[in-house]
Amino acid sequence: MIIAAGVAAICSVAHAAEPASMLPASNAFAKASTLPFGYPPFDQIKNEDYGPAFAEGMRINAAEIEAIANNKQPATFENTIVAMEKSGQLLSRVSSVFGNLSGANTNDSFKALERDLSPKLAAHSDAIRLNAKLYARIKSLYDKRAKLHLDAESLYLLERYNTDFVRAGAKLSNANKEKLKALNSELAQLSTSFAQNVLEEANASALIVDTREELAGMSDKAIDAAAVAAKARGLEGKFAIPVVNTTGQANLAVLTNRAVRERLMAASMARGSHGGKFDNTQVVLKTAKLRADKAALLGYANFAAYSLEDQTAHTPEAVNKMLSEFARPAVANAKKEGAEIQAVIDKEKGGFQLAAQDWSFYSDKVRAERFNFDQNQLKPYFELNNVLVNGVFFAANKVYGLTFKERKDLPVYDPDVRVWDVFDADGKQLAIFIGDYYARSNKRGGAWMNAYVSQSKLMGTQPVIANHLNIPKPNAGEPTLLTYDELRTAFHEFGHALHGMFSDVNYPRFAGTRVPRDFVEFPSQVNEMWSVWPEVLANYAKHYQTGAPMPQELLDKVIASKKFNEGYRTTEYLAASILDQKWHQLGAKQIPADVLGFEAASLKAAGVDYAPVPPRYRTTYFSHVFAGGYSAGYYGYLWSEKLDADTVNWFTENGGMLRKNGDWFRKMLLSRGGTMDAMQMFRNFRGRDAQIEPLLERRGLTEK
Repeated sequence: MIIAAGVAAICSVAHAAEPASMLPASNAFAKASTLPFGYPPFDQIKNEDYGPAFAEGMRINAAEIEAIANNKQPATFENTIVAMEKSGQLLSRVSSVFGNLSGANTNDSFKALERDLSPKLAAHSDAIRLNAKLYARIKSLYDKRAKLHLDAESLYLLERYNTDFVRAGAKLSNANKEKLKALNSELAQLSTSFAQNVLEEANASALIVDTREELAGMSDKAIDAAAVAAKARGLEGKFAIPVVNTTGQANLAVLTNRAVRERLMAASMARGSHGGKFDNTQVVLKTAKLRADKAALLGYANFAAYSLEDQTAHTPEAVNKMLSEFARPAVANAKKEGAEIQAVIDKEKGGFQLAAQDWSFYSDKVRAERFNFDQNQLKPYFELNNVLVNGVFFAANKVYGLTFKERKDLPVYDPDVRVWDVFDADGKQLAIFIGDYYARSNKRGGAWMNAYVSQSKLMGTQPVIANHLNIPKPNAGEPTLLTYDELRTAFHEFGHALHGMFSDVNYPRFAGTRVPRDFVEFPSQVNEMWSVWPEVLANYAKHYQTGAPMPQELLDKVIASKKFNEGYRTTEYLAASILDQKWHQLGAKQIPADVLGFEAASLKAAGVDYAPVPPRYRTTYFSHVFAGGYSAGYYGYLWSEKLDADTVNWFTENGGMLRKNGDWFRKMLLSRGGTMDAMQMFRNFRGRDAQIEPLLERRGLTEK
């Protein structure tokens, strides 16, 4: 997953000359960082630095934009487009750090400032995008673009600026511009409220139990950790199981007490919808209404139509077609899997019908019976540091020639954060990579990548890229052993990191992962292939105590079981994707009054209302679409996976883990950022459009 911070669409972190600010020298953002690659001076940044830096950053940026808009010289590419690309350096510097840390290391000061800033930043962006004089200069250049003799990247930049401004409302009447500003301000506040409610509700929804016996099935160490978590909440003698951001919870796979499993699943699914101060139902309804209003103001039937026009899918109809084509076979597979689970329950004389809280627990039994192994057999071979150094980094070395050197001298915002210098095949430093792998109560759920500094030849900058996971931190002295899903996630997020680190573009607007939302997951999904590539697996999958390699028979079972539970995995994802589309394909007059009622009706209408497999995210904690950048875009994971599966076939057909393959993928795609049409970029790499068959095969959807 990608998280974009700040207002990077119109400003960028940079080392190039910038206007002097009036911030005191004691403010950590007053000047560009003097650390390598502009790495943030985390040890010098104080909570009280952010507010003044944002205010001054917006003031300077506004002055720069006014100077460009009111330039008495005729518009040129240099004095208008390039000037805008160079503007806003202070604002971008503080935005990138604040935007990233508000997700990774938040506190009460951050939360208060977020609430204050969100409408101000929205207004600042509107003041730029709705500036009539500024757009007149852009349009004058756009209208004569064929005569400007620009290179391909510069021409595409000009075209994108025109599109960005038009989509932001530059052609609206003055009265409608004011309406749009009000909508954007309120939407920004709602997004912040939703995200903060989700985090607070996750902490408040922890499952509390009274006895160790109720947690039977969990390891003694995990139960001890639950006792510590309860004590930290002032519940001495009790046990607390925190709730993670997805509907499914890892402990459902091991808890033997069905009543406790039911309580845990119920706590997860009720988040944001059971009243109280963290309830998100009204936030959802207001957001859906205002997004529909915004789309109508801009001339679109609904928000999905507005959003998708600028993605590779282009239309809601294309997305609906894909989701509906997958829904029937996915649910059929899930029901087949459910029948196998029910057979195990009946065999054990359980006396109950399969429900959502039972799936993980009993599917692991089915897996164990069919493949003669369970997931816990894998964990001793997936120790975090070994996975990183001898797995993730090893694969990057083999495929792309990268090498990594950990450094302890750069400041970090949490003691568990690690930092590496990344060197290219020619020995020159390419980037700095930050790894933040452990879960914390002040860190939002999920996993993501972001950039503190993006690459740009114009600005003379090189990448500072971060990956974030949410792996439970073990007790002191204990190893960090990953689940198979956490292993895949580590490789996935590093695929995003490679996309950012390999960026080789001129303009900040196109750097790294600045590509359409339904394309951005593609490179990260491709990188997952190396997690079980034999040469890579043999290098890292070693027992954390003995160093013994994972037995071949266990590896064979892992490979053989890859399609196991795909019906569940596909159905829970499709259900969430369909909810996203249903909410965003509503017109302003179609907004329902009942969030959960609308959710249930939408799932039933789409044929994905199979109760044992609830949506991966329910509406009221679906941060991707109500607080993140995936509104009307959650389908993009599956859309991108079509490209991914076809690309994995390409690597395999061409010899697999070879430098020439990695170099080609890097040259034709990973390094290009957003400098051209994304699907044309894929065609240039693959030699044709992507085919669907590899994805159907992977997902186990080829059988009738």
